[in-house]
Amino acid sequence: MTLGLLMTRIMKKINLPNVTGYLIAGLIVGPYCLKIFTAESLDSMAVITNAALGFIAFSIGGEFKLSSLKQLGAKIFVITVFEAVGASVLVSTALLLMGCSAPLALVLGAIASATAPAATLMVVRQYKASGPVTSTLLPVVAIDDAVCLMLFSVLSSVAKSIEAGGGFNFVQTVLMPILEIVGSLVIGFAVGSVLSLATKFFKSRANRVSLVVTAVFLGVGISELLGLSSLLLCMSIGAALANLSRVSYEVMDGTDRWTPPVFMLFFVISGAQFNFSILPKVGLIGIAYILLRSFGKYFGAVIGCSIVKSEKTVRKYLGITLLPQAGVAIGMAQLSLTVVPEYGEQIRAVVLFATLIYELIGPLLTKRALTKAGEIR
Repeated sequence: MTLGLLMTRIMKKINLPNVTGYLIAGLIVGPYCLKIFTAESLDSMAVITNAALGFIAFSIGGEFKLSSLKQLGAKIFVITVFEAVGASVLVSTALLLMGCSAPLALVLGAIASATAPAATLMVVRQYKASGPVTSTLLPVVAIDDAVCLMLFSVLSSVAKSIEAGGGFNFVQTVLMPILEIVGSLVIGFAVGSVLSLATKFFKSRANRVSLVVTAVFLGVGISELLGLSSLLLCMSIGAALANLSRVSYEVMDGTDRWTPPVFMLFFVISGAQFNFSILPKVGLIGIAYILLRSFGKYFGAVIGCSIVKSEKTVRKYLGITLLPQAGVAIGMAQLSLTVVPEYGEQIRAVVLFATLIYELIGPLLTKRALTKAGEIR
């Protein structure tokens, strides 16, 4: 936390987002640079990273008010599908044309659809961004996780079948992803409903913050026990509170005052976990993945925004804000070790390398895009 605080002073001097400073601080003191922290000590901090992701998802879920969604309508879903599927299709197709094996291309294509909400949310909060691009961005990165989860489940199952020489498995390819998504949303909404009811009996700010912490920890714990998506589940908790409680704004505001140290720790730990030894294993595929995913996200967002006739600033700048990629992508890369073991190490190396690049430049690009759009003043 000391390192994170010191880096905010340096970032302010050079006009960069705080989240970039947190990641750099982690890189410097991590086991792959100065070695002040070991890999084992970072592993023991997993509870911090899991909790932070839960609070990030909860905060994004709080943006899912029905009144706002009615104004945006089906636009958000169209844009999300195009930006996610666009990145996935472009990466998979191009890697196949480059001569990569089908399982490798399909799994990397599925992972390419993921967008990290954490860095984006931190930039929006730090600079108090507001406007059409921001109001479109937050629900898009939230829904993106559901689309990404479905794509990964389907494409990884196809890749697994190809590698094993087997046939199409309907249960693993279609049914299980749907059950995971629906289960996460339903359980999250149930927890959020109880949280909303509890705010009527506990009215002090301290008690309400305690209620939120309890609900988010419960959501993360349930997701780990049942093999559900903690991001979708905690997002559903936040959405339920936002729509069922009359005091949701006050509760969210109290939570936002408590979570910055947790987010700071999350990004410093994430930076420390970047392993520079993977760089020689990346090669041309890693560079192609970064470029192709960036083009896919940007032009997919442009096409989606054009179809739904979004404002010019949204069409021009939304795609740039969708580049950050972190926790969800790394988790999927880890799963690839069991899904397609022959290519698992290569997939993980590519994704970790891409995460390093995206997390360092992504927040800066997000800030520049929102500034150009006139939403950071």
